[in-house]
Amino acid sequence: MSRRDQSRHESGGVSDTAFCGAGLQMGGKMRTFRQTLLIFVLLVSALAAQAPCVKDGQRILFLGDSITQDGRYVEDIEAFLIVNYPKLHVDIIKLGLSSETTEGLTEPGHPFPRPNIHDRLDSALEKAKPDIVVACYGMNDGIYHPFSEERFQAYQDGVRKLIARVRAAGATVVLVTPPPFDAVSAKAKVVSAGAPQFGYNTPYDKYDSEVLERYGEWLLTLRGEDLMVIDVHRPMVEEVKTQREKKPDFTLAEDGVHPEAEGHWIMARAVLQAWGVSDPQAPRPDVLEIIHQKWQVLGPAWLARVGHKGNPKPVDFEAASAAAEELERKARALVR
Repeated sequence: MSRRDQSRHESGGVSDTAFCGAGLQMGGKMRTFRQTLLIFVLLVSALAAQAPCVKDGQRILFLGDSITQDGRYVEDIEAFLIVNYPKLHVDIIKLGLSSETTEGLTEPGHPFPRPNIHDRLDSALEKAKPDIVVACYGMNDGIYHPFSEERFQAYQDGVRKLIARVRAAGATVVLVTPPPFDAVSAKAKVVSAGAPQFGYNTPYDKYDSEVLERYGEWLLTLRGEDLMVIDVHRPMVEEVKTQREKKPDFTLAEDGVHPEAEGHWIMARAVLQAWGVSDPQAPRPDVLEIIHQKWQVLGPAWLARVGHKGNPKPVDFEAASAAAEELERKARALVR
């Protein structure tokens, strides 16, 4: 019997086999009226935000562009759960794809047509059979140009189409705002309005404030449509602003686009907080390193299994899965 088919819920008391919205399982048994009242208030807040319950045996599929394909924020989340919820077995799948968008737009000068998530979404949903789909798109959707209503509408249509298709498959949708574009760290290649060409090699210098921020703000309005939308853009921008008061050249993304480890942890922390963990701390480095090794093996296998127009190299999925399971057992053994 697979892990997903096994029931690991404990009867009575407080178990760490699930956490819902307000992080009810993190602190052990409630001992005081004040604690109980606080939990009640947090639970009401979580329900109002339509927080999904992350339960034992669930499968969570992460979709996105190269930031999710790198996916250190996904690895952070997985390692955190292993360390802090050792009895919770959640099957996480990292399935980001470099250059991907929600609508398939491509800027002039890009070396190949940007992939569109909708070309592989049915395959991903069919093969992964997720309970929850976390989608983080936007960085590539504005194709590094100044704001355009036409591109903005294409992004909105692409996101809404993704929501509808995921829901039709019976899964819960969680949207994540795009991380920020850092024009300061990318100053050697950014161009201003009126430039002859915009693109990944010549990004618009106000791409973050005029495009990505607006895309994220629109995503946040979808919270009123029974959707969980997690804002990673704001805490990342705030961290850069704070750190630059002490170190003017501080950045979370050396190339302006792809966050380094610190940026990925800020993203992971925002997701965990939205799922009810009040004060998540970075996972143990030894556990995180093993989870990273796991995804070095399993990531290419999942990309090949689902397929995409880039024709991924064939990978022995069964062998990769067996190796990944062994690495996960090793990580869990460290916690035990």
